[in-house]
Amino acid sequence: MRPSADSSERPRLKRGIYLLPNLFTTGTIFAGFFSIIAATQGRFAVAGIAIFAAMLTDMLDGRVARLTNTESDFGIQYDSLADLVSFGLASGLLAYLYSLQSLAGLSDTLGKLGWLAAFFYTAAAALRLARFNITRGGAVEKKIFLGLPSPAAAGVLVGFVWVGADFGIAGSQLVIPVLALTIGAGALMVSNVRYNSFKDLNLGGRVPFRYILLVVVGFVLIVIDPPRVLFGCFFAYALSGPVMALRRKRRRGRKSSR
Repeated sequence: MRPSADSSERPRLKRGIYLLPNLFTTGTIFAGFFSIIAATQGRFAVAGIAIFAAMLTDMLDGRVARLTNTESDFGIQYDSLADLVSFGLASGLLAYLYSLQSLAGLSDTLGKLGWLAAFFYTAAAALRLARFNITRGGAVEKKIFLGLPSPAAAGVLVGFVWVGADFGIAGSQLVIPVLALTIGAGALMVSNVRYNSFKDLNLGGRVPFRYILLVVVGFVLIVIDPPRVLFGCFFAYALSGPVMALRRKRRRGRKSSR
């Protein structure tokens, strides 16, 4: 029995995946899953550290794929799913278990507000990643990000939780700032606020010597006080988008008034 013309002309799917970059992506999922386990056991500082470890593997998988010329559609989708687990679900759950669940002790309505805020953050991360996937490679996403990237949003939320846990502060005492950061980070992810992607940085080119010195100082500060330095950096980056948007709006207003 001869195969039909349609079946013979149908392109065959290439089997197999690139191992090296997907190992780093799997590391991102592992770190996010470990964060969930640690958070359910009340080890909130450890859970926060795991999320930041996920950021490191998430940064490495893309760079390794580009350096080894092993980028693929499978890797792109796998990376997005890993980001959703670590920077969406695990981060939102950490904020809830550390602080937001204490709202249930005040009233049923506030208790619902707590888990709904965590759900809003997680859903916003999923929407942000889906939008990034359909605009990936376009002119917009090359130099800027539309909306706060999910790793940066997790850096703000999880960084604050890590700071509170490192100081030994109970989450119930920080419920208002955690609630504000959860909703605020989620809203920024799905907003049209522009953020610098830093993709135009030429890491392989020559740079002034002072740049190397700044990198060394940055490493020293992170080692001295990781939770507060990392939270401060991500919080400043999250604020940079709205601040720059206001500056652009003022400039346009001045030009129109002339």
